[in-house]
This record gives sequence, C-alpha cells and structure tokens, in this order.
Amino acid sequence: MIPILLALAAAQAAPQADAAIAAEAAAETRYRACVALVRGNAEQAVSVASAWRVEGGGFHARQCLGLAYVALERWQQAAEVYQDAARAADAGRDPRGADLWVQAGNAWVAAGDPTRAVQAFDSALATQHLSSELRGEAHLDRARALVALDNAAGARADLDRALELVPADPMAWYLSAELARRAGDLTRARADIARAMELAPDHPGIVLLAGTIAGLTGDMVEAERLYRRVAEGAPDSDAGRQASASLATL
Repeated sequence: MIPILLALAAAQAAPQADAAIAAEAAAETRYRACVALVRGNAEQAVSVASAWRVEGGGFHARQCLGLAYVALERWQQAAEVYQDAARAADAGRDPRGADLWVQAGNAWVAAGDPTRAVQAFDSALATQHLSSELRGEAHLDRARALVALDNAAGARADLDRALELVPADPMAWYLSAELARRAGDLTRARADIARAMELAPDHPGIVLLAGTIAGLTGDMVEAERLYRRVAEGAPDSDAGRQASASLATL
C-alpha cells in the first residue's frame, strides 16, 4: 500500500514542479524584456514594472522597478523597492535577498541616507549567501557609508576586511589610502595608494589622491607631475578640475 501512495504523490508532484519551472521561465523572459525597456525608456519601465508588481510579479518585477528608478536617479525610491524585495526574498528563504540588500544599501548611499545604508549592508552581511567577493564589496560599501557618518573606526575595520576579501579591487586600496590620509597616517596612505596605482594606473581619482599624498609627504615634484597628468589626461572630470586647482596653488 505504501509504495502505491508514494507513486501517487510523485505523480501529483510532477505537474506542480513542471508548472513552477514554466512560471519561472516566463518570469525571466518578462524580466529581460523589462530590463531592455529600462535601457530605452526608463519612465515607461517604471509604469510597466509597477503594474507587473501589482499583478504579483514578485522578485522579478521589484528588481526591474529598482533598476528603472536607478536609471532615473530616483535613489530613495530605488532603495525602498530593493529593500522591500530583499525582505520578501528573506521571508521566502531566497538567497538573492543578500544581493538585494547590497543594492538597497548603495541606493541609500546615493540618496544621501548613510544610516539606512549601513542598516541595509548589515542585513546583507548577516546572511550566508554572499560569495567572498560580494562580501568584500559589501564591507567596502559599508565603509563608505560609515565615513559619511564620521565613524572612522568602523570604516577602517570594514576596509581592512575588504582588503582581505577583494585585494584586487583598486577602489578598496584607494579608499583605505584616503581614510589613512584623513587620519594623518601618511605612511599607510602612501603604501595603499601605491597599491591602487599598480591596479589602476590610469584612474583619475586614484592618480589625483596619489598627487595629494605625495605633496603631504613633501615630494612636491612628484605631486606636480601627478596633478599635471590628471589635469591634462582628464580635464573635464571632477578629478581633472581638482588637479588643475591644486596645480595653481603649488
């Protein structure tokens, strides 16, 4: 009798599994179309994704809506959508929730709300679903938010952890050098910006900071060389304009 019951249960489960797979495939197709719309007409994508969300589009609809808000630089709305999606993912034990918390945190940073950004990154880092690389980036992002909150000690702890997990990310070394510069630790600042320069020698912001640190350590010739390199190589960038202003004061 038991084998018969098991066979009946399996027979009933198979169509349900097939239906779930088909529904997920349809959602993925609709999501890709929505993302394509974000690239072409973000305002329309907001309307489409919002309607899909009301229909019960779930994760995919929220993700597309968040992307549309990001494209429009409507950061607070993007953060709220990502946060809502992350909570729903967590409730359903969906591992994608961790990445959504990171996206929410970055949107809160862009929205100028570092407190809520830190809370979102805390939620991401509390999960077990981040790869080592993404965990490192989350520590890096949380450090940025903590700097905005004047929490230098917390930012330093996060940056040191990020350097362990993503040592090939030049921005981790750049931010570490900048934090060391602010703290007056020029020895560490020089070492970290040198590593950033090795990884991204043509990044205007990194070269600019290298020039500033060189000047602070008394190497004015090197500072001028680096400032001129940025001013001439990226004159229309923020770094280029800052380099030009620094050259004028040397």
